[in-house]
Amino acid sequence: QVQLVESGGGLVQAGGSLRLSCAASGATFSIVAMGWYRQAPGKQRDLVAVISSGSGSTNYADSVKGRFTISRDNVKNTVILQMNSLKPEDAAVYYCYAQSSMYSKDFWGRGIQVTVSS
Repeated sequence: QVQLVESGGGLVQAGGSLRLSCAASGATFSIVAMGWYRQAPGKQRDLVAVISSGSGSTNYADSVKGRFTISRDNVKNTVILQMNSLKPEDAAVYYCYAQSSMYSKDFWGRGIQVTVSS
């Protein structure tokens, strides 16, 4: 199994920045991709950004391109989401996830709250 622990959320004013971190443990050797989803109240959980463990290729939601950057540290089994120029519509619970080549399911963190005041 893979365990994920998020950190770094909180309250920020619009235009500000936050840095989310997700540390993976357990069967980290099997992780092929890690990323972030977010879910606002009453809405579905949507992809924010993902990064592959091998090539480091990334993919972003259109709404965050140019403002958010995802990066990884394969030695520390950590993925970082740097969020700049935050907007009130970025407010949500952010979930870290990991895709494993060994298990037929994705793994999820508990989620971390990001609040953006206008």
